Amino acid sequence: MDGGIPIEISGLSKQFGPVTAVDDLSFTVEPGRVTGFLGPNGAGKTTTLRVLLGLVRASSGTATFGGTSYHDLTKPLETVGAALDANFHPGRTARNHLKVYATAAGLPASRIPLVLEQVGMSEFADRRVGGFSLGMRQRLALAYTLLGDPAVFVLDEPINGLDPEGIKWIRGFLQSLAREGRTVLVSSHMLSEVQQSVDEVVIISKGRLVKSGSLASLELEAAPSTIADSPDRPALAAALEAAGLEYVEGRSGFIVAEPDPGRVGHAAFAAGVELSALHRLKSGLEESFLSLVNGGGE
Repeated sequence: MDGGIPIEISGLSKQFGPVTAVDDLSFTVEPGRVTGFLGPNGAGKTTTLRVLLGLVRASSGTATFGGTSYHDLTKPLETVGAALDANFHPGRTARNHLKVYATAAGLPASRIPLVLEQVGMSEFADRRVGGFSLGMRQRLALAYTLLGDPAVFVLDEPINGLDPEGIKWIRGFLQSLAREGRTVLVSSHMLSEVQQSVDEVVIISKGRLVKSGSLASLELEAAPSTIADSPDRPALAAALEAAGLEYVEGRSGFIVAEPDPGRVGHAAFAAGVELSALHRLKSGLEESFLSLVNGGGE
């Protein structure tokens, strides 16, 4: 495995007819770090990854691995391990699934038991994939990415379907890859899924970059705000809008861009809206993420 290969996205745009899926997107993913590629469903994450992996042609701009496009890599599986749109033949065993790809790529069969052991699938090596749970399929997809012992990993929603033990395992595994000097890009639509795994974040919304930097910087950028909730959320939303207060809807209520809960409470009182929650919110990662993706691209 040769380390030190960055992922470089530069001025990338992709249109599907009248729809712009990715809009002048630029960012770099450095080796030795786990980078979270984040954004809500429909933000353009999968399109970006498909362009990067040569599955879709860009309308403009470039997406390369250290300056080389995927199609121009001499040994793709030994450079990039990618889990995107994984397909499994239900009648094949896990071992035979990996053997097909190893043979096609000219990789030694001796890699197969090694990668199955790495992802905790050795005991299931000779079971048919059709009987696997979603979490087991995720692990098998990860085993495929490891076949060529690559320098770069591109993983689309790798935590989806894993149980708590599996989530804990994959977080440690991603960090171990980064410590070896590999480049790790992990996409997710939920910050909470990956925030204990990633060092850097790239956040997009509506195809555009809204934030790129360290995970710590995301929390520092969050402005003080207020949480407010009501049994009648539409009425509360109307009251906030009438008072000129900006907000986004979170899990526990409205996140209002106002550090003084008293002003928010007064707006609700003036409109005759009952409140079930009202308190100042300490800046946090999830709130900062929500603010970015709700405001990004507007």
